[in-house]
Amino acid sequence: MRILDARQMREADRRTIEDIGIPSLVLMENAGRQVVAAIEATHAERLEGHVAVLCGRGNNGGDGFVIARTLLQRGVEVSVFLIGTVADVRGDARANLDILGRLGLTVVEIADSQAWELHSSEIEDATLIVDAIFGTGLRSPIAGLLETVVADVNASGIPVVAVDLPSGLSADSHEPIGPCIAASMTVTLAAPKLALVLPPAETHAGDVVIADIGIPDGVIAELEGPQVELMTRGDVRELITPRTPDSHKGDFGHVLVVAGAPGKSGAAHLAAMGALRSGAGLVTVATAASCQAIVAAMAPEYMTLGIDEDADGLSAVAVDRVLDEARDVVAIGPGLGQGAGTRAFVLRLLDRAIMPVIVDADGLNAFAGNPSALVGREGRDVIITPHPGEMARLVGLSTHEVQANRLVIARDFATSHHLYVILKGHRTLIATPDGAVFINPTGNPGMATGGTGDVLCGMVAAWLAQLLDAEAACRLAVYLHGLAGDLAEADLGNAPMTAGDVALYLSDAFQELTAKRKTPDHS
Repeated sequence: MRILDARQMREADRRTIEDIGIPSLVLMENAGRQVVAAIEATHAERLEGHVAVLCGRGNNGGDGFVIARTLLQRGVEVSVFLIGTVADVRGDARANLDILGRLGLTVVEIADSQAWELHSSEIEDATLIVDAIFGTGLRSPIAGLLETVVADVNASGIPVVAVDLPSGLSADSHEPIGPCIAASMTVTLAAPKLALVLPPAETHAGDVVIADIGIPDGVIAELEGPQVELMTRGDVRELITPRTPDSHKGDFGHVLVVAGAPGKSGAAHLAAMGALRSGAGLVTVATAASCQAIVAAMAPEYMTLGIDEDADGLSAVAVDRVLDEARDVVAIGPGLGQGAGTRAFVLRLLDRAIMPVIVDADGLNAFAGNPSALVGREGRDVIITPHPGEMARLVGLSTHEVQANRLVIARDFATSHHLYVILKGHRTLIATPDGAVFINPTGNPGMATGGTGDVLCGMVAAWLAQLLDAEAACRLAVYLHGLAGDLAEADLGNAPMTAGDVALYLSDAFQELTAKRKTPDHS
């Protein structure tokens, strides 16, 4: 599902009105009625009291006038407060404001602080507030009267339903640009906006409902500009092709996991189990020779290969022998260590590999200070799976700087290095070499524990071996990884979760995605 910025939303409106021929008044009517439908579905008990609708002077206010009229016609007690004067309202918004007058509903003008002080007590008596002050058009921080209105609404403790965006947020930024409404629910129109899906702005949005107001999907798909998508269950589910009855293990790829060093053999095991539980036909774990017996004893389902070691870690001369074992996809990095020999091994493997490579953890750390060597090339996809700290080392920034600019940094690195970036964390991002970005909605804080990234590394490799499509593999693996975490959290709580739990629940996540899940029994 495409995420739109303010310019794209304006263009979608324009094309729908001018090219498709749907009048703007119809779009406004649809928007207001969709918001009311969302309120009835989630806050029905609040409609038995008094609803206060706060409206701005523009089209967002016009949506609010439609909401007020629709609620009034359904027998709900409604008060409407216009932040401004009636004379300031133009166009479609004015048409809907005039309808309210003809229906006998008085609109209270809040033109200054004195008017707000006089009438704010009426709003404090409401059981629900509708925020229709600003939509996607806000470009600068609110101040003065508007800042007072926002502060008082937030302090009231009354649930707020925001129309399109909580007032004060910008459609173009995941960072709040100033004071803003803290909504309990946001009904966004036609498509999600960046501020509703990425932190920290998303914390002000509450539950997000996407309302179809009549803008055709084709219009949204054809818009120029940033291609940012929110992954959905339906979109991801379509990436899975059912297996045929005559399938055999050779149909589903052979994944080589290069992972594990003394004291970190568990990382190799977790990556291998992520691959196996994601459907890889065969998995071989190439690990430090001193760890081979330990890794082999952890599970019987994968094969193992020992890598020669020296005082500096893995021996770089062993790369060719390791690659001789590779068939379809190589995943390198979990728990490898950061010795000089190991770093040389990683760089040499990426340089010589002719098959797709997923680079994670210590594999990524080998390129710190030398990111120009971390590139994809024609016919050989490279996928990297950094957490914010690893990304920071690659781009020479602080972790805080990466977190503040996650989308831009991931997209720039993907396009300039011709590879795929999976930037892990809350709302994991997938950036592609052509500049598209996918935002993952699944996952929870219980996954913030050692080893969950190792599981994901193996998952990406397995799905790439099966789908032979790097973008699809990234999307499917990331979504299922987060979904497995969500199912584990539902059963176990987030604090006790381990990476092994995430791997264990991958089967339930797959069943959930394909609508075949039964109640799990993990006793």
